[in-house]
Amino acid sequence: MAGYRARLGFLVPPGNPTTEPEVIRLTPPGVSVHFTRMVAQGVTGSLDGQEERNRTQIAHLDENVSLLSMVNPSVMVLAHTATSYTLGKLGEADLIERIQRSSGFRFITAFGSVVEALRRLGIERVAVGTPYGETSTQQCKANLEAYGFNVVSIGRLAGVQNIYDETPERAYGLARQVDAADAQAVFLSGVGMPTIDTLAMMEQDLGKPVISSTAAMMWNALRIANVNAPISGFGRLLASPSI
Repeated sequence: MAGYRARLGFLVPPGNPTTEPEVIRLTPPGVSVHFTRMVAQGVTGSLDGQEERNRTQIAHLDENVSLLSMVNPSVMVLAHTATSYTLGKLGEADLIERIQRSSGFRFITAFGSVVEALRRLGIERVAVGTPYGETSTQQCKANLEAYGFNVVSIGRLAGVQNIYDETPERAYGLARQVDAADAQAVFLSGVGMPTIDTLAMMEQDLGKPVISSTAAMMWNALRIANVNAPISGFGRLLASPSI
């Protein structure tokens, strides 16, 4: 690893300006992070055409994985939660198995990382917030339920023109909007919506874990890369040991 304990590789949607700076800020010493842009057409970050863009990214994934494989990563991460909603539980499992077999590298998804994080924290009942349209939001709910979670509350961020124009403050407001008394945790879906700057404040104010797609995929990538590096200041998931 040429001086690094691990290399983490991320496959990022083409117009996403959020994931790289947030991941870099969460990277512990001794770990390097590497990014490849996926392929999609249309207005990136728009709610219109999201399903079509997801399917285009899936169709071109093999060539993107081939490029990212050149840095010899410890693990590769599909850094786009909504792609998992298009795939569904069985489709995602098939994709992961195929990519790992063809590339020879560990391959995980942002949504799969959320599932692992909720399980690690012992969460069964979850409140969910998304910056998506209604269709993708309902796909998110269906996927969580397919993994056995009880979605006790779900809501969408109002007035979204482009997911990539959103702010941590708006993400904070979404967490407060969807929280419910019987929810053991809040999940904010989407790596394009900035979340990490307000995760700790969300947890303090709501009194429960708040899991964002970005926090979960970073925690899971470090865990799979066998890097035990608690990261403070961004919520209890990242502050706990990764392995």
